[in-house]
Amino acid sequence: MTESNGGVAMVTGAGGGIGGAVAAALARQGWVVAAVDSAADRLTELTEKLAADGLTVAGYRADVAVSAEVDRAVARIEDELGPVGLLVNAAGVLRLGAATELSDEDWRAVLSVNLDGVFHCSRAVAARMRRHGRGAIVTVASNAARVPRTRMAAYGAAKAAAVSYTKTLGLELAGHGIRCNVVSPGSTDTDMLRQLCAGEDGRRAAIEGSPETYKVGIPLRRIAEPADIADAVLFLASDRARHVTMQDLCVDGGAALGA
Repeated sequence: MTESNGGVAMVTGAGGGIGGAVAAALARQGWVVAAVDSAADRLTELTEKLAADGLTVAGYRADVAVSAEVDRAVARIEDELGPVGLLVNAAGVLRLGAATELSDEDWRAVLSVNLDGVFHCSRAVAARMRRHGRGAIVTVASNAARVPRTRMAAYGAAKAAAVSYTKTLGLELAGHGIRCNVVSPGSTDTDMLRQLCAGEDGRRAAIEGSPETYKVGIPLRRIAEPADIADAVLFLASDRARHVTMQDLCVDGGAALGA
């Protein structure tokens, strides 16, 4: 098996818009997908839908913020499906609030999933990948890690830290044949975006930008589909990217102006 046509892929946040799109895209490419999410109902919906399409996917309920749950899930995945050759860290949560007014609870909630979750999953999987001398890890971050956004201090900080962690991980694991990269989406048509931009007016504002909050619009004049992010993940997971590691691929239609 090669990274381009199969193996076992673990996708966290698989019940979400981007995670679900990544899981489906990998399954269509021949991967055996271990879909991980904290919400059992979303996992069931995803696995039943993909199974109905004839794709191979198995659901594993785990909260990535809890290291013991991650360790148990990874052990089960490897026992039941085989060695994990690809990890996609796509789990994420958003809590909005001014930087000086965020509660301890909101700050901790965002970092526990968006940063601690990346650490817990990457640590558990990488320890096993080292024994096989191959593998790939892709962390889904955000262009908010590159450009400050009002009311997104916790989210941007967590994603920036996750980017740095993933690149350092890539440096440390390169000698073991393991590549670690990042995909940083901008505005993408998911439930998270709908939390930020409700209705057509909200979508139009995301494209046009907001001078009063110093937010640039989207030069390509469209909001991404989850499949756009999944395509970037697929590339970084494939043998076509066999000489690519420690990179951050921004998929935001130019909203970060190349930052």
